Amino acid sequence: MEPRTVDLLIEGCDVVAFDGADTTLRDAAIAIEGGAIAWIGPAAEVRTRFAPRERLDGRDRIAMPGLVDAHMHTGQQLLRGKIFELSRRTGIRNPVWKNYYIPFEGMLDEEEVRLSALLCYADLLSNGTTCFAEAGGPRPDIMGEAALEAGIRGVIALSTVDMGNGIPPSMMLSTDEALRRNVELVERWKQKGQGLVTAALSLRQIMVCTTDLIRMMAEEARRTGAMLHTHLCEGSYEIDFALERFGKRPAEYLDSLGCIGPFLHAAHAIMLSQHEMDLLVGNDVSVAHCAFNNYAIGHPRVLEMLHKGVRLGLGTDGAAALGTMDMFQVARCGRIAQQCITGTSWHERFAVSGEMMLRTTCAGGGRALGLDTGTLEVGRRADIILLRADDPDHQPVYDPMFTAANTAVGRDVRTAIVDGRVVMKEREFTALDTERMAALLRERHPGLMHRFETEVA
Repeated sequence: MEPRTVDLLIEGCDVVAFDGADTTLRDAAIAIEGGAIAWIGPAAEVRTRFAPRERLDGRDRIAMPGLVDAHMHTGQQLLRGKIFELSRRTGIRNPVWKNYYIPFEGMLDEEEVRLSALLCYADLLSNGTTCFAEAGGPRPDIMGEAALEAGIRGVIALSTVDMGNGIPPSMMLSTDEALRRNVELVERWKQKGQGLVTAALSLRQIMVCTTDLIRMMAEEARRTGAMLHTHLCEGSYEIDFALERFGKRPAEYLDSLGCIGPFLHAAHAIMLSQHEMDLLVGNDVSVAHCAFNNYAIGHPRVLEMLHKGVRLGLGTDGAAALGTMDMFQVARCGRIAQQCITGTSWHERFAVSGEMMLRTTCAGGGRALGLDTGTLEVGRRADIILLRADDPDHQPVYDPMFTAANTAVGRDVRTAIVDGRVVMKEREFTALDTERMAALLRERHPGLMHRFETEVA
């Protein structure tokens, strides 16, 4: 038989698939054709099987699915570290999201949003994240265009606020405008996204979205099949708001408006009552657990969600939170915190493992967003990262899954492939001009921070 022509062949790598069988292979190969995985098997077989147009040397590398950041804020990339600097110098006003994050996003012009997006997506790719879910920010079309330029898979969304005191005019919409712009964004990116970028509907939080808007957005989510991304049960202030206004806890309030269902993607979900947990489980709501931030607020019931089959992914919450966009670190933080909460207290030493949390970051994130990514299986989209495994911190590699879950960090990612296309090769981006991006950051950042401090800090 003549060798089969394929687009890309990765040879000699170890494979951690995070498929249903938890497949791991040593000295393996992966063939990619048409943006999808065409074959996975022993490297010894590929010379007679395939004639690749492009070949990657996978020796001393671990191939695994690209990570999925299930909740982040593209428009806050240029705010990295600023809130902490302000807290030391002048103190800060709570809630931070209302007093700092929304006003900051509101003052970004088109070029600043584009710079923020390009830097953000380069950051994600360089740390092994090949897919993201934007929570809802300013000028989402610019974010989508930047994602296509970077070659990253993503779900963009518009920051949607139609009520509330102290919200900048640039971030406030009428109810009708909020609904219209969300629906138009979803429809527009069905055409523009090239199979890589889609759009979701978005509600910022129940404190800044009217009852009418929430009800209508849920109806549109059902009609269009689009995901509806929101923050839910993120803090006690949100619970108090819902109880005072509606006599219900946040998830109960959304349920009363028809806004609990498989279309809903709930970020954080930290302070769920048992009834609210039952609502999420019973209605197949997906959840994004942001491990860096959530444990400063409460005890998220992550392990319970996993055991009950909740479509759970992990998220960074963006660079303005605790700085890093490294999902390996997020997964490790989640493992340690859940072990303390759900294991150590009951003398269960291995209630949660690093492998479990990294699987949640990959396969769980893809499932939470309803996307064909997060595992390495024939027929799935080829979103793959190659980790170096030849550093003293990795050796010896007895079990590639253990190494990926317990010793690897984002800077160990050498190559990133999205939809079959190599977008970063040996730490060099194939499409992004990082030197130009760095020069623009040096030029624009001081003035932006001066405006920010003058207006809100």
